[in-house]
Order: sequence, then structure tokens, then C-alpha cells
Amino acid sequence: MENAKIAETVKGKFGDAVLAEQECCDDLQLVIKAEALLDVMRFLHDDEQLAFDLLIDVLSIDNSQRRRKPRFEVVYVLVSTTHLHRLLVKVPVADELEVPEVPTVTGIWHAAMWAEREVYDLMGIRFADHPDLRRILTWDGFEGHPLRKEFPVEGKDFDKKWDPDTIEVL
Repeated sequence: MENAKIAETVKGKFGDAVLAEQECCDDLQLVIKAEALLDVMRFLHDDEQLAFDLLIDVLSIDNSQRRRKPRFEVVYVLVSTTHLHRLLVKVPVADELEVPEVPTVTGIWHAAMWAEREVYDLMGIRFADHPDLRRILTWDGFEGHPLRKEFPVEGKDFDKKWDPDTIEVL
């Protein structure tokens, strides 16, 4: 199935939930409303014509440097191992919330478990109903989210001495 047909199928089923579509490097990118994310993802996974059965990655983008609204996007990279198609699903995340949030897709692809935790840890985007949402690369008590654009390049306490055994500032 060609990219145009995939986009047409999804837009035919979900209409206004598809905010935009574009092709980049032969990959189709669909921008989906966060409220419709679970329904769209379940359809992409379960529909025999599409069969996006493999979640490759979940990542996030901080658009603050480009001054684009909303500030954050969550991107899902999907592959159909049956039809050999690749699809990127982007979800704009409202940045006016104190803690940005989107629904978890762990009920569809169990592989999302670790990737969503990484996005949460490094960007601060929460995944509603995630079964184990906790930090994965930084330690408990770490303040901030290192991949956000306002996070200092050197780190927060780069000029202070710290104990490598306890990871505490002296």
C-alpha cells in the first residue's frame, strides 16, 4: 500500500483527528490529535490492510527554539512487518499544561513501555495510564529534564563537587 493510500485510509476512518500529513524521505508522517491517539493507533495496529505491528521507537521534540506551538511533539515510529511500510505518527502536546501529557500506547505495543519512560525522564512528558512511569536514565530526585531546550548544557550542578557513590552534591 502506498503512503497516499495509507493516509487516505486513516483520514477516511478518523477525519478531523488527522491534523496534517506529509512525506519526508519516503516515509509518511501523520499528525494526530492527542484525544484520538489510542483509537488511531489501535486501528493502525489491528487493521489487516495496514498491520503496523511493530513499534520501533517513541521520541519527543522540543520546538521552543523554533517558537512553534505547541512546544512539544511525541513521535511514534511504526513498521508493518507484513507489508513493509513505515509510518511516523506525531502528536502535538499542549505546553500550557503544567505537566504535558498524552495517553500511553503500552496496551497496544508492549515495546512502548521503556521508550515512553525515556521520553518522560528526559523531556517531562507524562503518559496517562502508563503502568510503570518512573525515571529510567536519571536518578530519583533529579530535578529537570535534560533534553528540554532550557536545561543547561553543562548540567545543573556541573561546577560543584559530588560523591560518585551516592550521586549527591557535596
